[in-house]
Amino acid sequence: MTFSRPGPLLTARDLRKAYGPTNALDGAEFSIQPGEVVAVMGPSGSGKSTLLHCLAGIVPPDSGSITYDARDLAKMSDAQRSALRRSEFGFVFQFGQLVPELTCVENVALPLRLNGSSRKDAERAALGWMERLEVDGLKGKRPGEVSGGQGQRVAVARALVTGPRLLFADEPTGALDSLNGDRVMELLTEAARSTNAAVVLVTHETRVAAYADREVVVRDGKSRDMERAV
Repeated sequence: MTFSRPGPLLTARDLRKAYGPTNALDGAEFSIQPGEVVAVMGPSGSGKSTLLHCLAGIVPPDSGSITYDARDLAKMSDAQRSALRRSEFGFVFQFGQLVPELTCVENVALPLRLNGSSRKDAERAALGWMERLEVDGLKGKRPGEVSGGQGQRVAVARALVTGPRLLFADEPTGALDSLNGDRVMELLTEAARSTNAAVVLVTHETRVAAYADREVVVRDGKSRDMERAV
C-alpha cells in the first residue's frame, strides 16, 4: 500500500533542458497537489511537452530537481522510474496510442497484465473503467472500428485502470472535435477526482484548460503559475 505524505505530490525546481543550441526548458518550476488538475499551457515550441516528459521521468533534465512523493527522480534507476510509470503514473496522449491488434478491453487491461494480473482479473477491472467512461459496449471492437472520441475514452480508461496517483495528459483532445473533446475532458476529470488522482494536463486550448483547477503558462522554457501571478 502507498501512503501519502503531506504537501505537494510532485515538485520541480529550476528545470533546464537543452537540445543542441535550443533551450527547451530554462529554469521551469512546477508543483501539484494530490487530487489537483493543473493545466500546462503555452504556444507550440514553448517547452510544455518537454516539461511533461521530464516530470514523468521519461526524459531527464540537464539540471534542476524533481521530487515525487518525497522521492528524488534523479536518484532512481531507469528500472525504478519505469516501475513508477507502470504503477503510479498514468498517461493519455493526443492520438490515444491504442494497440491496433488488441480489442478495446484488452487495451484497457494491458497495464494490469504487464504488472502481472491474470487475464480474468485485468479484464474485469478494465470493464469497470470502460463502463465509467461510457465505452463498455465497445469491449470486443478493435481501435480501428471505433470513433476518435470513443477511442480516446478507451485510452483514458487504460490510463486509470491501475489506480495511478498522477495522470499525465498530453493534448488529450487535440485530435477531437469540440463536442467529443468536452465529453472526454468531463469524464477524465470526474474519474480522476473520484480517485484523488492528480492530473498534469498539457494543452494549448483555453476551453480545455477551463477544466483545470489552476494554470501554469510555459513560454521560452520558463514557467509562470497564473494563480500566483500578480
